[in-house]
Amino acid sequence: MARFIALALLALPFIEIAGFIWVGGQIGILATLAAIVLTAVAGIMIVRWQGLGMVLDSRAMMARGEVPARQFADMMMIALAGLLLVVPGFVTDLIGFALLIPPVRGALYRLLSRNMVVVSTYRPSQPGPAYKSIDLDSGDYR
Repeated sequence: MARFIALALLALPFIEIAGFIWVGGQIGILATLAAIVLTAVAGIMIVRWQGLGMVLDSRAMMARGEVPARQFADMMMIALAGLLLVVPGFVTDLIGFALLIPPVRGALYRLLSRNMVVVSTYRPSQPGPAYKSIDLDSGDYR
């Protein structure tokens, strides 16, 4: 698996360049540049919207004392999608937009969760002891 990831990362720039050349030949250079900028902006907006919802869901689950393992995995995939959408290229945009689709994230989570161990040390907060303050005058303190 590590070799596959390494080869994919090495091949990605060449695949992106080929994608730029092909798309530029189909729709023109200005439209290609506009598409790159628009996908980055749209991706950032979608990531912000979905990410905020995930954070709110996770906080609600932690308040109930549940471990939000799935939500944390979704947040990591959304963050990866945001990174891929900001990187210029149509292949990374395609992968990034795919990671924003909840069923795709669910399938990826099921695939990866076989090798995942979730450990939580979260404890709901309890009100602590009431601390008393000491009021000193300026002459009482050296």
